[in-house]
This record gives sequence, C-alpha cells and structure tokens, in this order.
Amino acid sequence: MTTTTSLPRSIPAWIKLLDDSPLPAFATVHESVRRALRDNSQSMRQIAERVQPSPVLALSFIREANRHGGDGQPAENLETALSRIGVERAERLLDRIPATATADMPPALRQMVLISRHASQQASGLFAGRLARLWQDIHWGSLLFLSPVWALLAARPQLFEAWEQRVLVSGEPLQRVEQQLLGVPLLELCLKIAEHWHLPDWIIQGYRLLGGNRRLLVKALHIARDNTHPLQQQQRLDADPELRRWLTLPSNTIVLANGLALAAHHSWSGVHSLRWQQLIGLYLQLPMAQVQQLVHQQAVDSARAIGPTDLWHPAQGLLWPWDSRFQHKKTGTASVPDAEALARWRDCCRELLSAPSPFTNVHQLTACARTALVSIGMQRVLLMLLDRKNQRLVTQQDVGLPEHAARLILDPQHSQVLRRLLEKPAQLHLQPDNIATFSALLPGTLKALFAGEHLLLRSLGSNGRVLMLLIADQDNAALSAPTLQAFDKTAQCIERALGNFSKRGS
Repeated sequence: MTTTTSLPRSIPAWIKLLDDSPLPAFATVHESVRRALRDNSQSMRQIAERVQPSPVLALSFIREANRHGGDGQPAENLETALSRIGVERAERLLDRIPATATADMPPALRQMVLISRHASQQASGLFAGRLARLWQDIHWGSLLFLSPVWALLAARPQLFEAWEQRVLVSGEPLQRVEQQLLGVPLLELCLKIAEHWHLPDWIIQGYRLLGGNRRLLVKALHIARDNTHPLQQQQRLDADPELRRWLTLPSNTIVLANGLALAAHHSWSGVHSLRWQQLIGLYLQLPMAQVQQLVHQQAVDSARAIGPTDLWHPAQGLLWPWDSRFQHKKTGTASVPDAEALARWRDCCRELLSAPSPFTNVHQLTACARTALVSIGMQRVLLMLLDRKNQRLVTQQDVGLPEHAARLILDPQHSQVLRRLLEKPAQLHLQPDNIATFSALLPGTLKALFAGEHLLLRSLGSNGRVLMLLIADQDNAALSAPTLQAFDKTAQCIERALGNFSKRGS
C-alpha cells in the first residue's frame, strides 16, 4: 500500500508532478503516428486517425496545443490540436512520450482509460444523434473527462490499489481516503488540472458542477426518481425554468455518460447506476426500460470496439442476472450428495492422502481432485496451477464451464484478490453480503464464468507456498454448512496430495 509521505500534498505540487511525468503511449500506436508524421502525403485528419487508438496520446497532443493558453479558444478536438502545433512540434512531443508495451503499461491506467472509452461510447450513442452538430464536443469531452485521473495513475499507479483496498474492501469514508492519499479532494484536484491544461470547457464545467455547484443536480435527481410519471416530471420542470434550462445544456451529456460508466464498472444494478440512468431518462425524456436497453446496447458496442482484453469491461457484468443482488432465481441451498457420491468422494480423498503419492503427473492429481469436488455437489469447478516462470495461473481442470475455460490463463497482477490469494494459502467465500465489495477486484473473465453471488476461491499449496487456485460453486446456489465443511476437507486433502507429489522420488 502506498504511503502519504511519498506523494504531493497540495494542488500546485500535484500539477508540477503531473506536468513533469509524461504519459506513456502504446508502442504500436506510437510508431504508427511517427510514420504518419514523417509522411508528407498524410493530412492532419489522417494523422489524427492514427492517434485515435490511443486516448492517452490524443490527450498529450491536445494538452500541448493548449499549454500556453492565451486569449484564443482551446483546441476542443484532436485534429484542431494537431493543426495548431504543426507536424514538427508534434514529432518533438512524440519523442518525449515513452513508447510502452501493453504488458508494461500500469494496469490501473489502462483500466481507467477503458472506462473513459466506455463513457465516450455511451455519450456518442445516447446523445450525439440528437445533437449532431456537437458530436465532436460530445466525443472528446466524454473521452477526456477523466484524463486528470489518467495522469494521476500514470505517475502514481499505487493510488488505485490503495483506493480499492481502503474504499471498496475496508469501507473507509471516501473523503477521508482522498484527503489522506492526495492531501486535497479529488474533484477539486481534477478541476484545477483541467483548468491548468485548458481542457475543453465542457470538462471544466462538469467538474465545477460535481465539485461545487450541486444544487441543480440534486434537484434534477429528485425529479428523475419519479420516472413512472413522466407528465408529473414535465410539470415540475416547467415550474422551475432555471432547472429546465440547466438540464438541457449539451455539456451535461459528458457528465451523465461518465457517471454512468463509472457506476456500471462497479455494478449495473447498484443505486448509483440507477440514479445516472434516471437522470439520462429525464434528459432524453425516455422511460427507464428504454434507457436501460440503450445503455446496455452501448456497453456491448463499446466492448466490441475495444475487443478482447484482460481488463474488466462493464459489458461483462451484463452476463450476470440483472436482479442477482436482490432475488436471484437460485436462492435456495443445493441438494445434499447421495450415498453413492459420498462414497466416491471418500475414495478420492483416500487416494489424495496416500503416501507416497500414487500420481505420476499433475494431470492425474488434479483429475482426482476434480472428481472429489464434483462428488460433494460442486457444479462449476476451475482448478488452476501457478506457472512459477511466468507468474500466471493456467487451467488444469474444469467442470460445468464453457469450452474456452480449458484454455484460460490469468495474470494475477491485474486483480488484487488474486494477488492476495497467491501470497499464502487462503480462502474467500463470496456471498450476497460481500459480493459488491469484491466484484470490482476480480478478473472480468472469472466473473463471466461464475455468474452469481455464491462462490468459493481457495489457494492451495505446500509449506506456505501457493501452487494452485481452486474456484468452485454450486451453480450460484447458497452453500450449506455441510457443503462448506466437505469443501474444506477436500481442499486439505488436495494440499496433502500436492505435498506428497512434490516429495516423489526423494
């Protein structure tokens, strides 16, 4: 966890640090842009198209174009920024930007940029068609709204992990954590950074709204809640001309889109997601059912545009039952194994406990472990071995999962939960009262495979060193006390088998 002593404690100190810390760009895009800048046949629009796949690189060019401010209007989009700074200056700037491989890019930065790309898709899909002349303002404003946070995470990636641990896991008050980690409120810091960089006016207006002038936003939220009575909503807006004028400001679209993207990253069915969807419904004058259909479709379109990734995309959360927080259809407890299954389980446990080890390879050992787990009623099982060379988890056995689970490889560096489980043998039992806390900390691929609220994760090892990760559930049925006891006993037997197997031939 990061300490506050190594971080700036004031807004001027933070701005100086971020100005002195260049944002990294993906190496492939970096090289593509360099070639385009050196090609005299390329127009500014064509060069801008080369930059588009890297929002961080786009920010660097826009920030450079607006760096000296002056009396002129800031560059509101990438093509304008490139035209303003010119090819030679753009190439000199590119030389100062680190070209970084994807694997070396801070995961926290990549995750936050993905959220921004999702927000941009939501903004474009929901609002750009209605405000066609402002589509560039909507696109760039929504994409760059969280860019001050990108810079924070590029300079100090450990902030993201500290925030996750203290706010999501430990439940500490947000304001206290921000003050201790940053020395200043996050929204105020983002506003000052946006002003210093001369980011598009819509972004600055958005941070002023969220950080200081929340009166109109709160009034709009009260009206938006009553989404089943659109006529009454309209009457209340008509009675408050100031609120009605504010609500229809085009600049509000980027706040709505980013608020939704951040909330959906944590949970689609949570109260924050609901509030942003209600506000969007009020802004667009649409019923909630239609709003939800639209935002879900935009999330899917965003995931398709981004493509395969090891990061968590909110669209993956749509694979979970929508009402799983409140009343999942499988709320009962799974059935108890019959006598035949228990006899098979005992046979597997005896084999696992045998010394010397009866297994000639790891596959035989994990196959026996899989059979034991299925015998106690586990319907979805994933057994993964830790590859010591590459520090990645590789599937060895699976049950009840899609075909691609057999080829799954996980990088624990992208999940705080996995990193903790791999430090030493431990168990995590996910259930309705803690699933919200840990949801954002699990790899998206696991959440997609094990949709639901009842899940066991256990790291297994020998002599305190983790060798295997076991993930299992009963197809989201609640786990009974006897099942948990049988699971614990099975895990102990697998650990004994791992220890005996490691001693073979000695």
